[in-house]
Amino acid sequence: MVSPPARLAAAAANVVGKVFQGGVADLRPMPRVLIDQGPNRSVYRMTHGSAQASGPPVLLVPPLAAPALCFDLRRGCSLIEHLVEGGRPTYLVDYGMVAFSDRRLGIEHWIDEVLPRAIRKVSEDAGGQGVHLVSWSLGGIFSMLVSADQPNLPIESIAAIGSPVDFTAIPIIAPFRPLVDLTGGYLLTPVYRAFGGAPSYLVTRVFRATGISKEITKPLAILKNLDDRDYLAQIEAVDHFMDNMYAYPGRTFGQLYHRLFRTNDLAEGTVDLNGRKISLADVKVPMLVVAGENDTIAPQASVERVVQLLENAPEVQFRTAPGGHLGVLTGRRARGTTWRYLDEFLDERISG
Repeated sequence: MVSPPARLAAAAANVVGKVFQGGVADLRPMPRVLIDQGPNRSVYRMTHGSAQASGPPVLLVPPLAAPALCFDLRRGCSLIEHLVEGGRPTYLVDYGMVAFSDRRLGIEHWIDEVLPRAIRKVSEDAGGQGVHLVSWSLGGIFSMLVSADQPNLPIESIAAIGSPVDFTAIPIIAPFRPLVDLTGGYLLTPVYRAFGGAPSYLVTRVFRATGISKEITKPLAILKNLDDRDYLAQIEAVDHFMDNMYAYPGRTFGQLYHRLFRTNDLAEGTVDLNGRKISLADVKVPMLVVAGENDTIAPQASVERVVQLLENAPEVQFRTAPGGHLGVLTGRRARGTTWRYLDEFLDERISG
């Protein structure tokens, strides 16, 4: 046990760090170099690590609206840092800010252009090797749709973390369904059409609202853990992440709203994009699926449903880990759970 004087000294040091030094979290991004760029696409290769990088490349695929720093939350709790220090060639695709001029972009833009180009560039940069996709939230859905739609892409495997496919299994949106059905789906249509999408400030507020109990108790939790520097650093890093949310393009938001939320297409394994049907049964690469035990945005049941839909994948591993939607990816406990599952999954692909 830490003695009371030691705890008091630690708390005092943390207060000094927060008040006079701008915080206690190390928010420096991991070093990287830009290797490719295009509309809504910047592809980076991570360049720093104590271990020599070797083996097949890993491409990190974020969702829309959330900044790509979800994979690089803070030093000491960064998935990118973990992969790089583990000697894995690590790449990141960043979609950047979404502007009003992007309002006509649909899901097709990401699965036809953005991700395929990023995957090919990473493979080329890594000497023609196959690419292992590590994705979070909607990034996992996009990764699976890309793999199903374009089987010739050099994709070796997909890890989908916190990626919901059954939207009826998400309790927080259940109360809105009767109203949506009553209006024929028109409830949100005027809003996203008027704004050209879902504005970043609205995305931030919705994301915070899903953890409203934690938001309410956060001041008390900070006081209670004032001597725990790692705890305080994590809160700062999550706040920094929340403050950098992006907007959803209008047409993409409309497709997600009508196809995934209203009609729950993906729960049956197929999504219809203006007459073009993509089936998850056409995913033919090994899959790792991870669900957060405390995730309110992508509860376990909504994520686990995909296991029955990936009927032609040679292997599907399903695991759970503690944490909410962001926490399952990069919470403090993810270092010993989700990241370990990911290491084991990738190592199996290499040794196999």
